[in-house]
Amino acid sequence: MENDLELKYKAGKVKAVVFDVDGVLTDASLTFDEDGKEYKTFNAKDGQGIVMLNRTGFVTAIITARQNGTVRHRFNNLGMTKLYEGCKNKIAALREFMAEYNLDPEQIAYMGDDLPDICVLKKVGMPCCPQDAVAEVKEHALFVASKNGGRGAVREMCDFVLKATGKYEEIVAAISNRE
Repeated sequence: MENDLELKYKAGKVKAVVFDVDGVLTDASLTFDEDGKEYKTFNAKDGQGIVMLNRTGFVTAIITARQNGTVRHRFNNLGMTKLYEGCKNKIAALREFMAEYNLDPEQIAYMGDDLPDICVLKKVGMPCCPQDAVAEVKEHALFVASKNGGRGAVREMCDFVLKATGKYEEIVAAISNRE
């Protein structure tokens, strides 16, 4: 990880946060029933981190190679901005995302955990990964969470970005003071 000051500086420029799914929003487990229906388990605290980003004006997105109704449901449930699924070319999805939302690479944080994510990690201003990401991904990440994928890594990154942009206290106060 880069020195804290430089990482906070990069995080302070972030306007959009993008996530892979398997191994980031989940623990990378793939569960199937006897009919081949796929199930995923998501972390509620990770979800709250994404909700806090949304409520403070960040653009949030998912870029994933797989297609899964559970992911679409979670995406909608969290009120995220853009979903790219079935992406064999994650760079094409990233370019489309940047064009649609008028974003420069340094305004994007991306969290991935495996080899197909490296191409995106190399293009964004704040490349991130969970603690249990593969070694090659960790080599490209500026922010390596202390927690594993699907186990709080996303929340840790969301909180870091919110604090670096000065929005953390505002959203915590807004959420904790609701009646």
